[in-house]
Amino acid sequence: MRIGDLAAATGASVRSLRYYEEQGLLVADRTPSGQRVYGPAAVERVQLVQQLFAAGLPSRTIVQLLPCVDSGRATPESFALLVAERDRITAQLAELAAARDRLDEVIHISEHPTAEHCPALREPAAAAA
Repeated sequence: MRIGDLAAATGASVRSLRYYEEQGLLVADRTPSGQRVYGPAAVERVQLVQQLFAAGLPSRTIVQLLPCVDSGRATPESFALLVAERDRITAQLAELAAARDRLDEVIHISEHPTAEHCPALREPAAAAA
């Protein structure tokens, strides 16, 4: 099937499919005129890649995991890689939660300004001191 057909079958954009190929996530044969041609297994491969991206994995990690997928065998290394990615995402979640909490504080201050946080509310004598 051609790239447009694969895009239609998977819901992935043509641009995404080209990126997948660029990153080594998807393999295409080429016609004599250079057009990409994909086998029937490409649909399942693209769906898998989409699921792994949706799980927060970067393409470099997905490339490392694909041999395990292709062989049907997980390795201690692939398991460690997945755990490391989960830990990375957990750390990002903690950072985002902290940023949200700081933003909540800013929102509260903007709703209830005080002289402590807003120089315009300070007494002129206090500002000169």
